[in-house]
Amino acid sequence: MNASTLIAAVAVMSMPVLAFAGGSHDGGHGQATPIGEPGYAGDVTRTIAVVMKDNYFEPEAVNVSPGETVRFSILNEGRLVHEFNIGTPEMHEAHQREMRMMVEHGVIQGGTLNREMMKMDMGNGHTMEHDDPNSVLLAPGETAEIVWTFSAQANLEFACNVPGHYQSGMYGDVEFKTSDDMQARAR
Repeated sequence: MNASTLIAAVAVMSMPVLAFAGGSHDGGHGQATPIGEPGYAGDVTRTIAVVMKDNYFEPEAVNVSPGETVRFSILNEGRLVHEFNIGTPEMHEAHQREMRMMVEHGVIQGGTLNREMMKMDMGNGHTMEHDDPNSVLLAPGETAEIVWTFSAQANLEFACNVPGHYQSGMYGDVEFKTSDDMQARAR
């Protein structure tokens, strides 16, 4: 192990463990959080196509209902590596530290994603694999899906936390439809 790899490993091991896409990499069903939980394909009520560009999302906002299970079909049409991550603004801010480290250590290099480096054990079984159920990291041209159940209304965004992307506006709102909204539309 060279000195820079050792320094990276020590840095990651000293980072706080956060829920989903902040270092926990625990994934799996039945782990409800304030942002929701991984959903089951059989419960999906609809699919929302999300396209990642350099540096914005199409659409810029999505509407969901509390309890709804949505399939996000995600495509990176940009020339850079991008992330689709569901979380609170505070979660995104904390996750950006991990993403900076991925750039600093060559895991993300502009439009290239070194998946072999992502597998490197950073201590205690933690890696940079980005295998959280609420997040995907995609190189240009790649696609992925996330099935997510929005358990309750919360202050949520979807965002790209690659360094500089969130700050340049690459985030969107998750807007919750309330029962009042549904009744008003029925009139």
